[in-house]
Amino acid sequence: MRIARSLKEAEGFGPSALTIGNFDGAHAGHRELLRQTVRAAREDGLRSAVLTFDPHPAVIVAPARAPKLLTTHDERCELMREQGIDDVLILPFTAEVGRLTPEEFVDQILVKVLGARIVLVGDNFRFGHRQAGDVSKLLELGILHGFEPRIIGSVKRRGRMVSSTEIRQLIGAGKVALAARLLERPYAVEGRVVPGHGIGAKQTVPTLNLDTEAEIIPGVGVYITRTADLDSSRRWNSITNVGYRPTFGRESRLTIETFLLEPALEGSPPARIRVQFLRRVRDEKKFENAEALKAQILRDVGRAKAFFRRLETLAPAALH
Repeated sequence: MRIARSLKEAEGFGPSALTIGNFDGAHAGHRELLRQTVRAAREDGLRSAVLTFDPHPAVIVAPARAPKLLTTHDERCELMREQGIDDVLILPFTAEVGRLTPEEFVDQILVKVLGARIVLVGDNFRFGHRQAGDVSKLLELGILHGFEPRIIGSVKRRGRMVSSTEIRQLIGAGKVALAARLLERPYAVEGRVVPGHGIGAKQTVPTLNLDTEAEIIPGVGVYITRTADLDSSRRWNSITNVGYRPTFGRESRLTIETFLLEPALEGSPPARIRVQFLRRVRDEKKFENAEALKAQILRDVGRAKAFFRRLETLAPAALH
């Protein structure tokens, strides 16, 4: 897959079947757009292409409303690669780009640079200065420039319209299992393992303390998780607390502490990990003492082990 980060680098990408969007979260709706783009390209002998933006346009045109992001561009590009996309243009979104009218945006970028022959977008697609362009305008410009717009309907999961906004809200509320349905994968955060206060190893259970730059963190609580070593193939079933450790005096900053259900027997402890959030277990709460907290953690561990046993029975491939 070719990745361009400027209009100049994208010269020669066409002729293409093109989809456009931010693709934050790379969720079920995005996947449907990508699948249909790849299918259209193959049927018409075109290259499948994606136009996306960095930073999110709201950062430039309405910074107060700019959303926190679910995924990095690297994560989104990896999904696009998995879906079979040939070319990706990550267009630097500047004030100049933001001032392009719908007509200029289509002519200068979609037609002249990306050689669009088919353009696939969601039914709520807006483009151009002040979002003046909509799907009706795209249909009109398609006739003018000789490309075929295809409007893809919204995707629903569990009766909910799939959107990045909805997923952010679900994760923030701790509803990670439902968010996974909309994402078509568990939500995950990654980062460095950093030293903690040492209290867990001495008084409760030893944990891996995650320092992450992720912008979206699941709501405070205890979760069944799966943890991967980013520097090896090692993976563990785990349980993770997101919160402020109130039993030992409330922390001023949010902590993410993960207990591995199986010991890390091979090699040294992981230096960088990814934690996938599968299901919420309970709220974080303050206990009378470390012993009471340890007893609760062991009960949480029992629930997590039962969860993974059921998962192994119902869908063993999901654990490997």
